[in-house]
Amino acid sequence: MRSARMFEIIQLLRSASGPCTAQDIADTLEVTKRTIYRDISSLQSMRVPIEGEAGIGYVMRPGYNLPPVNFDIEEAEAISVGLSMISRTGDKSLEKAALRAMRKLSEATQLSENLFSSSWGAKIPGHIDLAEIRNAIRQETKLGLLYQDVEHKSTKRKIRPIALVYYAEAVVIAAWCELRNDFRHFRSDRILSCDLMTEGFEGEGVELRRKWAEVQDTDF
Repeated sequence: MRSARMFEIIQLLRSASGPCTAQDIADTLEVTKRTIYRDISSLQSMRVPIEGEAGIGYVMRPGYNLPPVNFDIEEAEAISVGLSMISRTGDKSLEKAALRAMRKLSEATQLSENLFSSSWGAKIPGHIDLAEIRNAIRQETKLGLLYQDVEHKSTKRKIRPIALVYYAEAVVIAAWCELRNDFRHFRSDRILSCDLMTEGFEGEGVELRRKWAEVQDTDF
């Protein structure tokens, strides 16, 4: 969302030790340089004290503060531990988001630096981008998979993705499989290819998740 991205721009400029170019910001937020120019122009029109110009770089004038986050120290530490463990999932896009969230949390609270987690965990998916899977779940868009099972047999699947489940050793996509006409779970590291389809399943996601949760042995 644009509002979230503009908030990120403010955070990046507030924490920077020197001028940030539009390209630097665009690379961090994974958008185009033109998008950053538009967002900074909008922020400046809202009297956010950003100084600079295209080709030189931007800085935040000292003294600009955002509203505080109302977490006590134990709440902040709990969130910190949860965010740090995202690195164990192999989801690089989510890990970047967690680092941005940690930066905000550290600035807004008196968070200590004595909490750590191991980076050991799930196998990194080599053929897919989990950010695209999450987006397909949000947008209720079907996916076409080439999937390899534990015996290395490959099948083509058309699925309606409804959830991502992060285990210590794997990330699993929960979905309605149109080939099997039932719920199935697909390990991300066994997906050989994944294509976003034009066909959607709008309005079905909530009910599919409810039915899926009913047949699980574990509460999600």
